[in-house]
Amino acid sequence: VQLVESGGGLVQPGGSLRLSCVASGTDFSDYTVDWFRQATGIRRDWVARNTPRGRTSYADNVKGRATISRDRAKNTVYLQMNSLKPEDTAVYFCKAFSAAGDFWGQGTQVTVSS
Repeated sequence: VQLVESGGGLVQPGGSLRLSCVASGTDFSDYTVDWFRQATGIRRDWVARNTPRGRTSYADNVKGRATISRDRAKNTVYLQMNSLKPEDTAVYFCKAFSAAGDFWGQGTQVTVSS
């Protein structure tokens, strides 16, 4: 199973980004997918979750600004981030897990700065 994140970049405060996590080597449908983020020198923090049944949940500090969604046909999970703040700057990782194990992507950098 391989996960590849993309969609990061430099964005101004108040802007938006859509991050993608594409899976290969497996059917993503059976996996719970989390997004995490890690600022430099800080622990990796959980951001959002999408379950195989489509349930979603969010960390308090992104609730109302983030939307996690799944496109089963594309084997992809997205994280839409709006109203971005400088404190959202981090490397964003997706993690997929099921009874078969858990897998991480390599991360995509998001920088929020004017």
